[in-house]
Amino acid sequence: MKTKRLFFIDSVRAIAILMMLQGHFIDTLLDPQFRSDDYTAFRIWSYFRGITAPIFFTISGLIFTYLLIKAKQKGEAHLRIKKGIIRGFMLIGIGYLLRIPIFEWFKGNFGTYWLTVDVLQCIGLSLIMIILLYMVTFKKTLVFSLVLLFLGIFIFLAEPWYRNLEINHLPLAVANYFTLANQSVFTILPWFGYVAFGGFISTIFYRFLEHNTFKKYIIIGFLVLGVFLIQFSTHFLYFLNQLTNIEIFRLSAGYNYLFKRLGDVLVYFAIFYLLEDVLKHFLILKIGQKTLSIYVIHFIIIYGSITGFGLNRLIGKTLQPWEAVFGALTFWVVVCVIALNYTKTNQFFYNKILLFFNAIKKKLNID
Repeated sequence: MKTKRLFFIDSVRAIAILMMLQGHFIDTLLDPQFRSDDYTAFRIWSYFRGITAPIFFTISGLIFTYLLIKAKQKGEAHLRIKKGIIRGFMLIGIGYLLRIPIFEWFKGNFGTYWLTVDVLQCIGLSLIMIILLYMVTFKKTLVFSLVLLFLGIFIFLAEPWYRNLEINHLPLAVANYFTLANQSVFTILPWFGYVAFGGFISTIFYRFLEHNTFKKYIIIGFLVLGVFLIQFSTHFLYFLNQLTNIEIFRLSAGYNYLFKRLGDVLVYFAIFYLLEDVLKHFLILKIGQKTLSIYVIHFIIIYGSITGFGLNRLIGKTLQPWEAVFGALTFWVVVCVIALNYTKTNQFFYNKILLFFNAIKKKLNID
């Protein structure tokens, strides 16, 4: 039986990466006097910008886990696990590489800022963790699915326990994955929770995708659960606290952004899956397949990776709103043109890492 391709995944990734581009551009260059909730446009922009990272982490977990469990069906699980581990370390390596101040290193100024953890390191480590969980559950899809679901719920519920976590007894490179105290942008907790939920969703697609009515029911399910999480998850957590007298429910309800953002993601998925045929355009799909290249290019241009001279230093927070909007649109075009026509980031780094591992195996005489 021919497997249906999930085109909506590429369209979700494409729109998410474009949201990230404009979000970083405007956040970095907009004049601070316009960064106020008094402005309706800024308030709306800020809300939708907050959806971008949850979408990225969830869709990363969805597509990676889906390919992983499909590989087992084809008898290629070992190959997919190998590629997944390489990709995980590749993302971690690129994440660090983008923050290395090479010219400062030449001067002997090393510092520790390059050890801060950002989205690529978190996604890379999350992919490796997904593989470990898959192996620990002996590749049993149902067990694996339930582990991902309960792990995602627990990570979100337990957020008050690690919200202000400070770690002084671990090496900085390790501590940065768990605490924001040292300027890390993302940490594995709670963000692995979104990856886990994405992985859980992928197991649903894996089990039911070929059913004729699946698309209709999963879209309805995404919408209903998404709206529930956005509108009623806080009330539900308070209800669970009153019912069980378990304190973590009350604490989680008091600052309930994780479940609400998950609701946003599910509604987003529903809309894009519903419009899958409309959004199945070559350009959109291509952008969705080049997210790593786009991320690297935009990071270099805005934050001056390697060179130290980016738009954040050349322009700074000086733009008027109309300039920021026009600039963001131009930024979209420039970055996408470069990524789609002149880069092969994914394959380049993957091939280099593969050659490195093969060389080590050859030296050690490992088959």
